[in-house]
Amino acid sequence: MTPDELFMQRAQELARLGIGTVSPNPRVGCVIVHDTKIIGEGWHQKFGEAHAEVNAIRSVSDQSLLKESTVYVNLEPCSHFGKTPPCVDLLIKHHVKKVVISNRDPNPLVGGQGIEKLKAAGIEVTFHVLEKEGSELNKRFFTFIEKQRPYIILKWAQTADRFAAQRNFESKWISNEFSRQLVHQWRSEEDAVLVGTRTASHDNPSLTVRDWSGRNPIRIVIDRFLRLDDHLNLFNREQKTICYNVLKHEEHKNLTLARIEEENFIENLVGDLFKRNIQSVIVEGGAQILQLFIDGSYWDEARVFSSTRIFGEGIQAPIAPGKLTACQKMGTDRLEYFTPD
Repeated sequence: MTPDELFMQRAQELARLGIGTVSPNPRVGCVIVHDTKIIGEGWHQKFGEAHAEVNAIRSVSDQSLLKESTVYVNLEPCSHFGKTPPCVDLLIKHHVKKVVISNRDPNPLVGGQGIEKLKAAGIEVTFHVLEKEGSELNKRFFTFIEKQRPYIILKWAQTADRFAAQRNFESKWISNEFSRQLVHQWRSEEDAVLVGTRTASHDNPSLTVRDWSGRNPIRIVIDRFLRLDDHLNLFNREQKTICYNVLKHEEHKNLTLARIEEENFIENLVGDLFKRNIQSVIVEGGAQILQLFIDGSYWDEARVFSSTRIFGEGIQAPIAPGKLTACQKMGTDRLEYFTPD
């Protein structure tokens, strides 16, 4: 590994500390190096607050060293005013010697302008360092910008005989406690979690983070004809919830009834999530809703738990699409990851 790759690896490690707190902004870390030694570090910690470059520069005790330092940042520094001033201007102000970048920013508001502005100021710029790793780190942000929809994760648990629920549509406790705890961690890392009418009715989920620490996701439920009971946990107003239907639009405290057209329902739903700046969604079921996302090719990865339980009969689980990319044991469960071909 080259020195540039080593320091960039550290910047990417810092960027991961923003998981679950910076969306819809990208995850960004920054390392400042002088004479082969790290003199400053920072990462984007929370949406609306200081960016990684700002925090890294603030951490440098002797700022006179910045003009002879190299700045490693996994994403092209911003060149526009948002909730904070452009980071490019700050780097130019301190006359840093060099900037090393993993990925160009696909956001049209940046899109290479940050790099060009740095070069115009006489700052040396190198990019594509650990580019693949940087793309993986910010795949949600890149998908959101490039495809104009959220990054969509399909998740389900299935029995050893491939049922996702019993005949009465109940699907609780197919997977074990270790798998369920991991699901709570995942919820804390994504913007929203989605279920269909039957899952909401039969399992009465809360869709909150309880077995992990972190923020609760936005809860999304599909109830086309508004038949769900108002007393379900999803409608307790304790967490922001969106109910997609074809009948009406209403705004209440922590509850939005969002009307969309019945034709191309999933496409319309995904488009509305984009307009609401929701960058990532976990679709947790049920089987019918999962299949709709699969059939429409509205997914970016699938995470499938297979347990040792046997139902004998019930609601068939979806067929895992795409290609298997990873597999791990979760106690008695097996967890498989899939991505589109």
